[in-house]
Order: sequence, then structure tokens, then C-alpha cells
Amino acid sequence: MDKQPGRLAFFPVNLFGGIMGYMGLTLAFFMASQLLGFPQQIFIVLLVFSTLLFALLALVYGLKALKYPQALIKEFNHPVAVNFFPTISISLLLLGIGFLHVAPDVGFWFWSLGAIMQLTLTLVIMNLWIHHEKWQIEHLNPAWFIPVVGNVIAPLAAPEYAGLEIGWFFFSIGVIFWLMLQAVIFYRLFFHPPVDKVLLPTLFIMIAPPAMAFLSYVHLNGTVDGLARLFYYTALFIALLLLVQAARFIKIPFAISWWAYTFPIAALTNASFVMFGHVGEVVFAYIGAFFLSLVTVLIAHLTAKTLWAAKNGKLCVPPPHSQSAKQEAKA
Repeated sequence: MDKQPGRLAFFPVNLFGGIMGYMGLTLAFFMASQLLGFPQQIFIVLLVFSTLLFALLALVYGLKALKYPQALIKEFNHPVAVNFFPTISISLLLLGIGFLHVAPDVGFWFWSLGAIMQLTLTLVIMNLWIHHEKWQIEHLNPAWFIPVVGNVIAPLAAPEYAGLEIGWFFFSIGVIFWLMLQAVIFYRLFFHPPVDKVLLPTLFIMIAPPAMAFLSYVHLNGTVDGLARLFYYTALFIALLLLVQAARFIKIPFAISWWAYTFPIAALTNASFVMFGHVGEVVFAYIGAFFLSLVTVLIAHLTAKTLWAAKNGKLCVPPPHSQSAKQEAKA
């Protein structure tokens, strides 16, 4: 009888989505310190904590790759899980953006490694999408944004680390393929069976592409013009569309997928603060403060829930036979 793999084999790559959430919060507190007079020490503490947490997760996932390479390969071949691998490269990009404000020499290496890894994963995963033999429309969900739209994060530090044109290169990839995927995802949501309940939090990922496109465009272009406003108000509308469904999301049992709530809300927080900084309308400061409060409470809650799940042995366990698993088995 084959020996059952240890819990390390089931350490999920989407835990790196927590780093994205923490770094989104970190950058939001940096903006709050610049525009609203918040203590910059909050930003520094969160940046150090996020860096240490990333190092811990990277170490554990590296051990998984060494001890259970087949588990990693299986995860990479999963139609949902594969799209979370770029959360690693996006975390590196966000760390690079954070360190730009305090230690740019350190941030350069985070950003450079993240940019190379993000571009590589985009090429690899898009090739898997194109030359597939098993994936169906039911496998599609907003997590598919991550491999391609993650590129739009790189321009937030590209001019400082690599040059303006590199920033526009990554921006172009992220925005064009966001628009393509957005149409396909809405088609899937409108005309096919609902996404698996455990994946419903990934709907919040739809906030991130326009919010991050706004932030990167303003950073590259230096101004809030009509296109920037289009990005911002699209993100704000999607957030409203999802917030009016709050009762539906609250009923979902806790899962690691809940971390999908955090980074998109943090991205809209940062976008609102940038709107306030450029436009000067105080309403954007209030919107930013609201979403900052929301994402702070949410991350504290999810951190407690995740630690509690780990303590009770409910983390790093074989996945249940969900709708997605059944679909994968049929594929």
C-alpha cells in the first residue's frame, strides 16, 4: 500500500494571495501617510511583516517542490490552481514597489525577479490555455485574470527600475488581455452554470484589473485624464456591484479563496487615494478611507481564520470533491 503524502504536499500556492493582500494594505497605508497624515511607521511595519511572511511561504513551498514534485506538477496542471502561480511573481513585484519608497536597491531585485517571473508565467500559462485538451468553459473564473493582468502591476515601479518603455510594455499586456478575458468571463457568468461556491470570492478579482490599470496608467502618464477616469470608475462600479451582494458572500464557508477579497479592495483603496491626490475632491479621500478600513478589518479577520484553520488541521488537506474537482475529473 502506497504511503499517504504528508500535509506539506497539499500546501496551496494560492496562499501567496495573502501576500498580495498584505502588500496592497501596506501600499494603501503608504498613500494614507502621504495624503492623510497617517504615521509612516505603519507602512514600515507592514512592509517588514509582508517580506518575512513571503520568505516563510516561499521556504515552505520550496520544500514542497523538493519533497513532493508530483504534487506541484498536479497543482500546475489544475485548471484553477495554475492561475494562482503568478501570485508568487506578483508578490515580488509588490514588494519591489514597497521597497522603492525606503530601500530602492533592495526593491530593484524584488521587482526584477518578479517581472521576469511574471512574464515567463504569462507565456507558459497562455500556451497552456491555447494548446489544451481538457479545459472547458466551466473551468473559467476571474482567477484567470491573474496570469495576464498581473503584468499591469509592473509599471508601478518600472520607470524607476527599468525604464518607461518597459512599463508601457507590461501595461499593454495587462490591459489588452484584461479586456479580452473580461468579455469571456462575463459570457461564462451570464450563460453557464454558476461558479463553484468556494470560488465565489474570486469574483472580487474583477475589481483589480481596472484599479491597477488606473494606478499604472497614472504613474506612467503622470496625470488623471479621461482614460484614467474610465479605469477608476469601472473599478468602482464593479466594487459596488459586488458589495450589494454582500449577503451572498457572507454565507460562503471560510476557505483560502477568501483571500481573493483582499488585494482587489486594497487596489481600489490605493486608486481612490491617487484620485484624491490628483483631482483634489475630498469625496475620493472618504472613499479611500472607507475601503482602507474595510480591507484592514478583512485582513485581520482572514489572518485569524487562516491561523485557526491551520491550528485545527483544516489547512493543507486534500481538496474536497467540489464542482471544480468533478469538472476536472471529467476533462
